Amino acid sequence: MRRLTVPILLLFAVAACSDPAPPGPGSSTTSAVTEAPSPLTGLPVAAGKPVLAVKIDNLAAARPQTGLTQADLLYLEPVEGGLTRFVAVFSSRLPASVGPVRSARETDLELLQHFQRPALAYSGAAAEVAQRVAAAPLIPVPPDKAPGAYTRDSRRSAPHNTYADPAKLLAAAPGAGAVRDIGFRFGPAPEGGAETSQHVVRYPAAVVALDYNPQDQRWRVGLDGAPLAAAEGGAVSVRTVVVQKVIVRSSGSQDSRGSGSPFAQTVGSGDVTVLRDGRSYPGRWSRPAADGGTTFTQPGGQPLPFATGPILVLLVPA
Repeated sequence: MRRLTVPILLLFAVAACSDPAPPGPGSSTTSAVTEAPSPLTGLPVAAGKPVLAVKIDNLAAARPQTGLTQADLLYLEPVEGGLTRFVAVFSSRLPASVGPVRSARETDLELLQHFQRPALAYSGAAAEVAQRVAAAPLIPVPPDKAPGAYTRDSRRSAPHNTYADPAKLLAAAPGAGAVRDIGFRFGPAPEGGAETSQHVVRYPAAVVALDYNPQDQRWRVGLDGAPLAAAEGGAVSVRTVVVQKVIVRSSGSQDSRGSGSPFAQTVGSGDVTVLRDGRSYPGRWSRPAADGGTTFTQPGGQPLPFATGPILVLLVPA
């Protein structure tokens, strides 16, 4: 889907977010030394890359979104009116454009403490949330702090028409922290689990359908009865889906229309279902403190490993 002209930094994959290819026989020794498994995907990546989180619209008018297929990690969080919004986390690679970019919420601030001072791109925030963003351990890069990074697509109506250049966003956040361990573990599928080819997650005003494709060992993401298409081509799919049950309460703030904004609590513990390799695994999640990671364990207490590749975490009201 043609956008306003932005510098081409990386070619988009025509198919859905394919995993980066491992180094070939001709790879240099230096490359092999500087690469390590990403804490976000388990795949080899150059060490020390910064983390960029972007708030992305998920209303029907915003689809198909741009850049989701390049994210290492996608969070889907509840927002006003029972709807949902993405937090796309980039580190291993950057798309040429991402969006539509939308406003920040209180949920983002606790959630993003997983990372070491990440850059956060968003289109704006309610006054009380903006104050909390300014005090949070992250680097905010809304339009007024990242000149030239944002553009408007005149073919889309506001507020679903704001796009950003991730490379320019990071250029405006030179102190963004490098990716670090946030508790994820990767490895072969554990024993047990239930054979699962489809899984449906319901929010008050949104439905997420996950369909497993054994050919590419990926879960195709569907929203409200249709596949989640990618503006750059193909569809959004991931290797692992984490259905994380969380406490959702009122944040005390409101959106621009006066609707109460929910807060999804990601510090604490609760039930989780992990989908990988065509099977579902029950377990528990635990995050004792906001500045620490989230661990996922099987019923017996053993680590619950993820498949290597991109991950979708659904923050679902318990």
